[in-house]
Amino acid sequence: MNDTANDARGLFIGGEWAEPDAGHYPVTDPATEESVGRAPEASADQVRAACAAAREACGPWSRTAPEERAAVLARAAGLIRDRLVPYAELARAETGATTATARAMQVGVAAARFRRYARVEPAQWAIEPQINEAGPMGKAGVVGALAVRQPVGVVVCITSYNNPWANPAGKVAPALAMGNTVVVKPAPQDPLSVYRMAEALEEAGVPRGVVNVVSGRSVEVGEAAVASDDVDMVSFTGSTAVGRRIAEVCGRDMKRQLMELGGKGAALVFDDADLGSAVAGIGTAFSFYSGQICTAPTRVLAQRGVYDHLVNQLASYARRLKVGDPREPDTVVGPLISAAHRERVESYVELGRKEGATVVTGAERPLLPDRGFYVAPTLLADCTNDMRVSREEIFGPVVTVIPFDDEEEAVTLANDSDYGLIDYVWSGDVARAFRVARRLKAGGVGVNTVARNMEAPFGGFKKSGVGRDVGSYALHAYSEVQAIVWPG
Repeated sequence: MNDTANDARGLFIGGEWAEPDAGHYPVTDPATEESVGRAPEASADQVRAACAAAREACGPWSRTAPEERAAVLARAAGLIRDRLVPYAELARAETGATTATARAMQVGVAAARFRRYARVEPAQWAIEPQINEAGPMGKAGVVGALAVRQPVGVVVCITSYNNPWANPAGKVAPALAMGNTVVVKPAPQDPLSVYRMAEALEEAGVPRGVVNVVSGRSVEVGEAAVASDDVDMVSFTGSTAVGRRIAEVCGRDMKRQLMELGGKGAALVFDDADLGSAVAGIGTAFSFYSGQICTAPTRVLAQRGVYDHLVNQLASYARRLKVGDPREPDTVVGPLISAAHRERVESYVELGRKEGATVVTGAERPLLPDRGFYVAPTLLADCTNDMRVSREEIFGPVVTVIPFDDEEEAVTLANDSDYGLIDYVWSGDVARAFRVARRLKAGGVGVNTVARNMEAPFGGFKKSGVGRDVGSYALHAYSEVQAIVWPG
């Protein structure tokens, strides 16, 4: 695929499409290694101009009636849904996701998220009146109070490469609904989809400067956005290492942060579990986005009574998955995002071998197709929790399996991690499953499922992040709470 029609029109700054100071760079299809199109490379000055444009637009947009803001989001949702097929084709080419995933989980979820925030929700709530005795603060009396959600201001949204539609939509939609303005800095590997989103928002009637998009491969693009004096908040999805650097910069100016960082999801499988359900759930780590997802259950803790059966069934499951061209309807596992990332994943598999893990299946590059950044689904057994392959986020179709004896050991092993995004428990004893879930140090726990409730709070403990979003929690994340007090 080499289609100049996919080229971005330019940077989107202050409602104008601007030529990038630093030229353009090619975006590569990870399935074919061919060019998808060209993306603009912003200069630091252009990034600062985008932040200034967002600052100028912030006051008027924050004072716009919530119903008018909701109407813009609703129109954007409709436009994205109407263009699902071409948008999904571009997303597939940029990310290597299968066609079904690009349509349903990328573009489809993005449209749903804009639609979710295209409704007006109460932004204030009464607080129980308080009776005060006379004192230094005034006469005795009843004091009423009201809590009001106010927009934070200018929000920089730095998004991940694994989902260039759902991830930015999950930031932009609630931020705009709350009256904030945004500067979006998409991942350098697949920014073209985000520019399509900007076009849809422009067509939906978003005012000039409310949404800005700047891209680039240079780290100075993101650094300039985070450091800008015009920015009040940074919302970031990506690695813990980068998140730490962003937090350091934000800390100097007390900027608000929302961080969705790394994960090493533990899947606790007890002797009484439905193994078919557990295998299907854990198998998403092999297949969904080719394992490039922070919520994947990649660290399996199996009770010894089912350990051998689970390893055998996971291996059989992995071997049945078709790896190949994501355009083919029966493909389940597409490529990784880049050659560099494939090398990183392969280096972890080799490290696992050296650490003493047994490669049950996978580890090799598929013979077909002969181009693209593919890695076969890989299962590592006989692992221990202190191995690097069990502790570090690999972000690929690689699963490690660790045995445990009893509930107490399972909880100890699961919590012995730097991460705490989403863990999973499989057990036929529902009481035990919920008891264990409450003891896990993770922002979310799936009980006998890997499904998500899209109104439930999403975020991590420990080095998996700061804050919560999704549903009404995102409205809280992109707002400040103000107290208004008066004499009753």
